[in-house]
Amino acid sequence: MTRIRRSFETHWYAWAMVLPVVLVLAVLVGYPLGRGIYLSFTDANEANVARTIGVNHIPATYHFVGLDNYWKVLSGQEGHFYSRLTWTVVWTASCVLLHYALGLGLALLLNRKVRFRALYRVLLILPWAVPAFVATFSWRLIFNEKYGVLNAVLDRLGLGTVDWLGDTTLQKISAVAVNVWLGVPFMMVAILGGLQAIPGELHEAAEMDGASPWQRFRHVTLPGLRPVSGTVILLGTIWTFNMFQVIYLLVGQGASSDSEILVTYSYRLAFQGVRDYAGSATYGILILSLLLVFAVFYRRMLTRQETAR
Repeated sequence: MTRIRRSFETHWYAWAMVLPVVLVLAVLVGYPLGRGIYLSFTDANEANVARTIGVNHIPATYHFVGLDNYWKVLSGQEGHFYSRLTWTVVWTASCVLLHYALGLGLALLLNRKVRFRALYRVLLILPWAVPAFVATFSWRLIFNEKYGVLNAVLDRLGLGTVDWLGDTTLQKISAVAVNVWLGVPFMMVAILGGLQAIPGELHEAAEMDGASPWQRFRHVTLPGLRPVSGTVILLGTIWTFNMFQVIYLLVGQGASSDSEILVTYSYRLAFQGVRDYAGSATYGILILSLLLVFAVFYRRMLTRQETAR
């Protein structure tokens, strides 16, 4: 306590500047997180939470059930967790892989001295500038079975129309395509910054030593991008794992159970049908736990790689 008091007396201005941020985070993040953790240990649902109907106030009647909700989900009794977890992992891995591969390819092209390079950069970054919900609704119109642009082109080519948002497999493919379109610009910009931070002398020295373009890419470019790549892949994984708007807004109420990822199913538990607040909170805490475990192991893996170098 004395150490904290001394720190406050010495750096009171820093504490004063940080305090508003701490308060905002406590209200916007801390309280909802704490409330969600608490609800995950109860049987709270639409029928037993406190509510007011007219002038009548009905008190809450839900009870503390301990780890029952987690046991039902993790043991398979609830019946939906592992199938959605599998698709969520596949969705995340495929999107992040395509994000990085396409972003790296575009960054390598834009890092060259070509005409209208500034214009190309602006055009390629536009998908990132457009709000995600606007872009998703636009793609929903493009994928529309009767009036969509994509089916109109296919019909002109004599290939017939496709129900992109009606079939489970096509729903998944469409969602991945839209998310890749939204996420590639961020990867491209981040990787382009990493490429420009690599000293040109390294490439020149490798070229003078007789290294081929592929060898320069493998032994100079990729190692130079390792710090940036580690960060953007971690951020991309977290964002994609929780990419609610693409799945929900693109497919909407027509989403089959196989097309939902964990976060959209958690939302449906809380806000559709008989609202299961405890079940939704349980899913939310499990999603948070999975991402925390992944982040810790991923950062440790990167640290070991840096140490091994």
